[in-house]
Amino acid sequence: MNNNLFNLLQLSDPALPVGAYAHSAGLETYIQFAVVKDLLSVKNFVTAMLRDNLQFTDAAFVSLAYDAALENDIGKILSLDEECTAVKLPEEMRMASKRIGNRLIKIFKTLCCTNITELYLESVSDQKSAGNYCVAFGVFAQALNINKKDAIAGFYYNAAAGLITNSVKLVPLDQQDGQELLFSLQPLLSLLTENSMQPDKSLIGLCCAGFDIRSMQHEKLYSRLYMS
Repeated sequence: MNNNLFNLLQLSDPALPVGAYAHSAGLETYIQFAVVKDLLSVKNFVTAMLRDNLQFTDAAFVSLAYDAALENDIGKILSLDEECTAVKLPEEMRMASKRIGNRLIKIFKTLCCTNITELYLESVSDQKSAGNYCVAFGVFAQALNINKKDAIAGFYYNAAAGLITNSVKLVPLDQQDGQELLFSLQPLLSLLTENSMQPDKSLIGLCCAGFDIRSMQHEKLYSRLYMS
């Protein structure tokens, strides 16, 4: 069996100890404001987050970082990392991306060492680059010889699973409802994966302003369980 499958499963595992469980990406605000409150509204939130936000931000950076790593272009990777930071307007989202990304780098730097990962690690260690999660994901997916389409699919699946897991806890929802919702998203995940294979660079940063607003409001919630 090709070990690349196991590499993909480990890299995209929602249980990977990078701290993603501590971040709700603004979901906690939507729930406290009673905008997300049941299975239907959770499905709408997750679908919109994947289709209208991640497709034009993090997933695009995964795709482009993968290509840059394949071309051994560290300059392009650092430029993508800088751009990724710039399009994340809420401070908590910028910090979340950096913290999770740096943790991912820490885990895989000893498991997968190539010239490009060494250069990227050096830049992040020297604080010349933020080490955003999606950029690090793309770099290490390529270094692990994971097929690009599989890597993007794994990224989307990881995001969907994380959002649904948090929804099950916060709304709350029945665990069975959560799994059925995740299963129902497969056609959307397939479509988004195809769309992200060659992302339109001019659309990077396009997203629903509501997500940014709710993330900013999260910083001032009276009580909260999540860091973002």
